[in-house]
Amino acid sequence: MKTTWKPHEKHGDLTERGDLPSSVYAFPDKRKEPLTDASHVRNALARFDQVRGVSDAERDLAFANIKKAAKHYAVQMTEADWSELGRRPSTDRPASARRASAGKAVASRKSRGTGSQTTAAGRRGAVRASATRKSKAKGSARRTSA
Repeated sequence: MKTTWKPHEKHGDLTERGDLPSSVYAFPDKRKEPLTDASHVRNALARFDQVRGVSDAERDLAFANIKKAAKHYAVQMTEADWSELGRRPSTDRPASARRASAGKAVASRKSRGTGSQTTAAGRRGAVRASATRKSKAKGSARRTSA
């Protein structure tokens, strides 16, 4: 795929994002994800799946632009396709193993007495929330009976 990204050599005080040319963005038509340095390239890779309102063709172009910028700024990329970016586990553990681990964490917090409502502030907050719910329930009961 032909890329549209070109390095932006002009540095200095940019007063607005609009001062950047479209060729600097991963998504040039939408002007999303500027690729002006290595930090921005890494950020574009990390947040690729968070970009909304773009088609698969625009994602193809954006990935090609990110790849070209990564090469220019010497950013390591292991992904070969944009579908490899985004929502995936940060480890190679399957979802079932992550759920089991989360369950163990909940059990250990309960056994240690840590977590929500174990501190004095947590208990006070729970008491206040309960009182608020009760007062709202009384108020709505009065309105319906009147």
